Amino acid sequence: MADLKKFRCFSTSNGKLVAGGKSAEQNEELLKKHLDRENIVLHTAMPGSPFCIIKAKKREILKQDIKEAAVFCAKYSQAWKKSKNKKDIEVHYFLGSDIFKTKDMKLGTFGVKKFRKITAKKEDIESF
Repeated sequence: MADLKKFRCFSTSNGKLVAGGKSAEQNEELLKKHLDRENIVLHTAMPGSPFCIIKAKKREILKQDIKEAAVFCAKYSQAWKKSKNKKDIEVHYFLGSDIFKTKDMKLGTFGVKKFRKITAKKEDIESF
């Protein structure tokens, strides 16, 4: 946990640690230094979002943990911050093993082989 103090962090209602980057540089560091293959990673469908990691093995992560982490991810995204009429935000989630990076990808940008979608509801984001 000490290594993650510079990132945005919170614990889900089930006690799972979630860490998110505050910038492209932090997103890069978070995924390169703190990601395990079985962690679940989240990012909004739109660019300008923190990458968020649920720091637990996939089999230990409940749907509720993913929902709460999606709300956290959406809350700090550009899609939410720049929206005049606040709305639901689509968030993608995937395993750490599904992320890749090529030399031509800019700082803080990663590719994803496969993902699932979850919607962070406006009222949940506002009350987070």
